[in-house]
Amino acid sequence: MAKFLVKLQRYFRRKPVRFFTLLALYLAAGSLVFLHSGFAGEPTVTGNQRGAGTGEGPGLPYLGVMQLSRGFKAAAVTVPERGRRHGPWFKSTSKEPVERIKGGDYSSARSRAIRSRSGREKEEDRARYIGCYVDNTRRRTLRGMSFFDYKKMTVFRCQDNCAERGYLYAGLEFGAECYCGHKIQASNTSESECNMECKGERSNTCGGVNRLSIYRLELAQESARRYGSAIFRGCFRQPDNVSIALPVSQLMLNMSVDKCVDFCTEKEYPLSALAGTLCRCGFPTTLFTLHEREDEQLCAQRCAGEEFESCGTSEYLLVYQTQVQDNRCMDRRFLPTRAKQLVALASFPGAGNTWARHLIELATGFYTGSYYFDGSLYNKGFKGERDHWRSGRTICIKTHESGQKEIESFDSAILLIRNPYKALMAEFNRKYGGHIGFAAHAHWKGKEWPEFVANYAPWWATHTLDWLRYGKKVLVVHFEDLKRDLFVQLQRMVGLLGIAACEDRLLCVEGQKDGNFKRSGLRKLEYDPYTPEMRKVISGYIRTVDTALKLRNLSGVPDDYYPR
Repeated sequence: MAKFLVKLQRYFRRKPVRFFTLLALYLAAGSLVFLHSGFAGEPTVTGNQRGAGTGEGPGLPYLGVMQLSRGFKAAAVTVPERGRRHGPWFKSTSKEPVERIKGGDYSSARSRAIRSRSGREKEEDRARYIGCYVDNTRRRTLRGMSFFDYKKMTVFRCQDNCAERGYLYAGLEFGAECYCGHKIQASNTSESECNMECKGERSNTCGGVNRLSIYRLELAQESARRYGSAIFRGCFRQPDNVSIALPVSQLMLNMSVDKCVDFCTEKEYPLSALAGTLCRCGFPTTLFTLHEREDEQLCAQRCAGEEFESCGTSEYLLVYQTQVQDNRCMDRRFLPTRAKQLVALASFPGAGNTWARHLIELATGFYTGSYYFDGSLYNKGFKGERDHWRSGRTICIKTHESGQKEIESFDSAILLIRNPYKALMAEFNRKYGGHIGFAAHAHWKGKEWPEFVANYAPWWATHTLDWLRYGKKVLVVHFEDLKRDLFVQLQRMVGLLGIAACEDRLLCVEGQKDGNFKRSGLRKLEYDPYTPEMRKVISGYIRTVDTALKLRNLSGVPDDYYPR
């Protein structure tokens, strides 16, 4: 070894240039490794560690969020025993926690039915249990998508898959089979005939032999219901000036949903309206806004060409959105003159900032900018991503910053707030799976998730408090309100930006609202990743933010922020 080192030393003495070249490469490689390991890629939480007695800021006393516990035990998250859980597409106003069903095997079908029925009664506001129905292998009761899992089928999994695809009903059969549909096309039968436990959760019933346990899914967004390539928008009263509101029409004696949708698609209209044997096409306008829905039973007249479909009436139209893109709100450009004020679009990570940017760009016709740079967003069409945030060429600036200096750099702000339980999970998925990907199961089960919650949950609260304290002109928008009533909330946001809102353009946005960064719900967790300790601390943060909002004479956080 000594001889080798001596030879190496002599070699480099004769050729010092090679020695210095290798040394430079070594140092450069080491620097790159150091930078890669140290770069987190996340906005920093700047130090606003104030004492409890500090009360700076007009009308908003310091609420001591940073004094709350900043950590949880970094132990692996224990998986609670699986009771029935439901995805975010359910409506619910309950604030009570869902009781988990404990215990193992039951001695009889009766005990399972009793437990299952009590669970249904508690959660009727989420997914209403319809009953036990007859099924036939030759003529299915639910005739939409179906899938089987003879090892891990659960009620949640079936409901979630059917709701994700826009179906109104989910049915479970033979303990392991899931069927989806828009209509129940069979008669119900005795509850005792749905007596088979689910393969993935013995505490629930999943139909029986040729028997379906059927649930009606209370969809949070009815527009997600699909018939083939068309999106169901609802039943609406025919507008007064129908020939102007829906200018193209065609009489179809053998009417069906597909035929009307195909006709309007061919004519390049985004709306297809069925009125008995008359098919009408058009755009959503102030004459026909699609905001005042009627009971679907008013449109329940059988189609002449398809016995299991409804085709509306001459007075009530059944409306579908075709695959034709409404181009009235698709044009975007940079501001023609430099903006005099900098407007922030501020949010905690995972609160829907990218989606809000998409909506604002469609509603105003101008690009949004960013405090950061994300190449994947630029490649998806957010052209303002490359501009410096002070360039003045964009209508507003995305930011997750929460320090006093950063906040005071902006003249006004739209503050987007989201349920922390949803925001934390969304950001965790983005961090480990990308903008529309998902974190791996190992990340949820490992140390990453509890460490993430310990670090990010306090930031969710301080982010809102800091913007309320230091922001000069702050418009608070709740993510849940934006989803529920997009037209009204988007009008408020556009108003703050100083743009005259064109109603027809906003109606166009409603039809193009999803954008390119919507995660599929097919990989939602089937268990609750939050431990009781996490929930206790996060609930404290929610109460703190709620108090801060009310001190500013704003509405507090929505009721569904509190754990059930």
